[in-house]
Amino acid sequence: MKYSICVSGAAAGDTVKASKNLAERLGTAIAKEGHILTTGATVGLPYYAARAAKKADGTSIGFSPASSLREHLHKYRLPIGVFDFVNFTGMHYVGRDIHLVQSSDAIITVGGRFGSLHEFTTAVESRMPCGVLLESGGTADVIPYLMNTLEPPNKDMVVFDDDPERLVKKIVSMLDKEYADIDTKDELAKWFLHDPEDTERNPDVRKG
Repeated sequence: MKYSICVSGAAAGDTVKASKNLAERLGTAIAKEGHILTTGATVGLPYYAARAAKKADGTSIGFSPASSLREHLHKYRLPIGVFDFVNFTGMHYVGRDIHLVQSSDAIITVGGRFGSLHEFTTAVESRMPCGVLLESGGTADVIPYLMNTLEPPNKDMVVFDDDPERLVKKIVSMLDKEYADIDTKDELAKWFLHDPEDTERNPDVRKG
């Protein structure tokens, strides 16, 4: 299966310059593992991850706070060009964050500010696999303290590492276990996809 893995990080601030390379390594690793990168279709660390994923021939999907391309470019002043598809949510930043997380299979936090913390807490509350890239600054380095002091739910769904490639592998391993009971080939044969008149799926059937 191809998983959609969100890279959440700061759009501006100190961690952008400090952790640019780490975000790029995350984007590259997700692409090379054969999975789909999702971001908030924004600047900063998510942008660097998306650009790196595209350079590695990966798939990049952006979730914009805007309701249209015009609004995305001129109101929010957000980038294009590194996304295979942009979902114009029209939900502004807070709603976009929730929609982005709920549309992904897992999330990885690199650097970050309050928006990244919002995405992380949304993912934890949703019992979603969460990766935290330690030593990337900002939100990512505050999360361990919060996890120890606030008694969050679903602590078992949060993994930490200071190596981007290793962290991506941990997240993929968690997702593999999460969906181990689903046989995708078997799902293709379910009744809701079965067309007795489909000669490609049923070569013994001949249309009259």
